[in-house]
Amino acid sequence: MKASDLPEDGAITVTIEKIEIEEIGKEKQRKPVITFEEMDKGFVCNKTNANSIAKITGSRDTDDWVGKQIKLHRAEVEFGGEMVESIRVSVKSPKAATKAEAADPSDTLHKDNW
Repeated sequence: MKASDLPEDGAITVTIEKIEIEEIGKEKQRKPVITFEEMDKGFVCNKTNANSIAKITGSRDTDDWVGKQIKLHRAEVEFGGEMVESIRVSVKSPKAATKAEAADPSDTLHKDNW
């Protein structure tokens, strides 16, 4: 899966179907590859995204991630001294993010408005 597989202007919610450890790249590094119920392509999970998923699910055990929903979005990150587009896991859970998106900012009282 690549960043271009995601919408440009938002995040998508996906359900983790399975996680398999595969050898990736020329150096054959062993990395988790996550498959989602809603997508055909696998997602090679780096340490940053794995830490985000662990925070969302409350577990570092990848077996506990199966069946959980996460949000994926595009992000510009530095890689090899260049800015490249990447996939990031939103740290807010899909349900929490939905509530935040639905909140009306005019409902919040600000000191400046008093």
